[in-house]
Amino acid sequence: MEALFKGALTALISYTTHYASVKFYDKACVPDGILGYLTGFVSAGSPVCQASLLVTKNTEVSYSSIITMSLTRIILDIVAPAIVKPD
Repeated sequence: MEALFKGALTALISYTTHYASVKFYDKACVPDGILGYLTGFVSAGSPVCQASLLVTKNTEVSYSSIITMSLTRIILDIVAPAIVKPD
């Protein structure tokens, strides 16, 4: 049960970080409107905005890996319960 809790907490932290970095990039680096379009030429290349995109990409990979592993575990528990669960 502890492993399930840790896995869920890891997924929550990963997704929260991903969501926050996407929202930060949207608001700080490329805001909406014509002014955002014009300032985006300069701000999108800044180190802070590049770091935000890097965090976004890495947390996307992490979160999708967590989902894939969780679904695989669920499928294995359904298909081969005697192999996955010890006696």
